[in-house]
Amino acid sequence: MKQIVFSTLLFLAAISVNAQPTFDVGIKAGINISKMSFDIDNYSSESILKSHVGAFGRVGWGRVFVQPEAYFSAKGGDLSAGIIQTATSFNYSTVDVPILFGVKLIKGDAFDFHAVAGPVFSFLTSKSIEGDKLLTKEYYEDNYIGFQYGVGVDILFVTVDARMEHGSNNLYQAPSFDGKNQTFMVSVGFKIF
Repeated sequence: MKQIVFSTLLFLAAISVNAQPTFDVGIKAGINISKMSFDIDNYSSESILKSHVGAFGRVGWGRVFVQPEAYFSAKGGDLSAGIIQTATSFNYSTVDVPILFGVKLIKGDAFDFHAVAGPVFSFLTSKSIEGDKLLTKEYYEDNYIGFQYGVGVDILFVTVDARMEHGSNNLYQAPSFDGKNQTFMVSVGFKIF
């Protein structure tokens, strides 16, 4: 599957080599619906609503583009354990730096529909746990790597994106269990130039 995606992107890049490069820079903000998945059956994390705000750039050639971003993001979740309800909620903030590779599936003068995918590098800036002592702050990792993918539209200078983010390494690593980040994001951005 990875070879097919890579071959497709390489083919589209080869087609677009002669195209004039485009540059966009903008600001963005949106909501996060985040939770943590754990590697044990007794615990399930409930999603919570948070937000993100930051900036993006886009360098494109015809239908293909690279979109680096940097934004401050708040994430977290609520835990329940089997029959016994724990009152544990956890929150953390990150600086996220995704490097997304995109393809404009529909390319028009005033409207584009695109798909993006790529790695995200996240650095924790704060962490808190409230309630029962099921989780402790000392087991949060300081950074983690994930993968984002999604779709979006550009209408004139406005861009709207919907993405999923999955952590590829553990965000929470305790002796008895581990947890990975899962976040659904919706954002609105404005191209400044």
